[in-house]
Amino acid sequence: MNPRSQRTQELVAEDRAHLWHPFSQASEWESEDALIVERAEGRWLFDTDGNRYLDGISSLWVNVHGHRHPEVDKAIIRQLGLIAHTTLLGLGSPPSIELARRLAGLCPGDLVRVFYSDNGSTSVEVALKMAYQYFQQRGRPGDAARTRFIAFTDAYHGDTVGSVSLGGIDLFHGIYKPLLFDALRAPYPYCYRCPLGKAQGTCSDACLQRLEEILAVHGSETAALVIEPLVQGAAGIITAPPGHFRSVADMCKRHGVLLICDEVATGFGRTGTMFACQQEGVVPDFLCLAKGISAGYLPLAATVTTDEVYDVFRGPYAAHRTFYHGHSYTGNALACAAAIASLDVFLNEKVLEGLPDKVQRLRDRLGERIASHPNVGDLRQCGLMVGIELVADRFTKAGLPLEDRIGRQVILEARKLGVMIRSLGDVVVLMPPLAITGEEIDFLVDVTARSIDAILGRAQ
Repeated sequence: MNPRSQRTQELVAEDRAHLWHPFSQASEWESEDALIVERAEGRWLFDTDGNRYLDGISSLWVNVHGHRHPEVDKAIIRQLGLIAHTTLLGLGSPPSIELARRLAGLCPGDLVRVFYSDNGSTSVEVALKMAYQYFQQRGRPGDAARTRFIAFTDAYHGDTVGSVSLGGIDLFHGIYKPLLFDALRAPYPYCYRCPLGKAQGTCSDACLQRLEEILAVHGSETAALVIEPLVQGAAGIITAPPGHFRSVADMCKRHGVLLICDEVATGFGRTGTMFACQQEGVVPDFLCLAKGISAGYLPLAATVTTDEVYDVFRGPYAAHRTFYHGHSYTGNALACAAAIASLDVFLNEKVLEGLPDKVQRLRDRLGERIASHPNVGDLRQCGLMVGIELVADRFTKAGLPLEDRIGRQVILEARKLGVMIRSLGDVVVLMPPLAITGEEIDFLVDVTARSIDAILGRAQ
């Protein structure tokens, strides 16, 4: 590692004097050697001292094709020569129209109506409000009673008040309970630590049975169920058993409950297909997209729904059936241009076709280097999403001391070795860009393994 320059020291001091960092304990941030990222190239980040790091978490799960992809760069520059932004309130714009058409062609089934916002939280917030208003305006017997929502244990859907109401991570959401609406809570199949206390592999779909019980009692008062399909991201990359998601969707259909799929983290190839819901043949009523939608370049989100939902909001002005929701930067032209270029890269570079080999290589390397470590309790993978749960004892599943911040220590060690990863508590998360090469996968796993060894030791 190169030594710290005077410029870096000055930037760190100014950062500590003025910035408030997200999801960061201020006293901890101020006591560590802050890393200031200045530029990037491909899958690699460079700090202000010229040190290089493999971007093993896609800059918080957003980067898809690598940094500074020439086609995406060119698209943004072309759009800058026309206009950077104009409102969609009463106006249209070519990039927002083109992207909506492209998304309608990519999304499964009859998901053809696109509502733009700025980030994952707002994409979910939009879906909640649409689902609620849909039933208030549809006009069938019993519709007005459908005012509640079902969410899952350990869920994370963002940080706005509506999305936090769906959240099930007390560390993030507990303090805000007085501000939130009351969501019905179903158990998510975190099979390593079963929320229903069942032994792993013996539950016989107990989580699904509990959801069926909730729907039997509350289905007629429920507007929608919200789920992260296949993988709960912020909970620690919790992967659902095959068929679980399909069963949830079927239950919603039987009870007339709308299905909202939060694919903010899982969309755009992360699980191996363009959208996770496609793996089990599910067509939701709402598909919430963000993060990778613009290839990790600019803030953009989309809530995609059906004409059936859209039509309920039609009517004369005096009927007040309008969806009164919007953002100043809704459908930003630069962000939409980046997203269109990203979809072109998916096609032209056959990105999805190249994923199976990468997914398998990652699985193989994890098995060779990490799975047998005595402090690795559970190793979870779906596509290029990986969660490595570290424990004090893999047989009892006892957790590591909270105050030791072992997960944090592991990622700081990896940083010294040239890899940028992130921890969720004591779950080490790997989520590289889809453009990662085979050699870079090997390096990512090797450094992660070496970092776990350095902090926890190997032979115990």
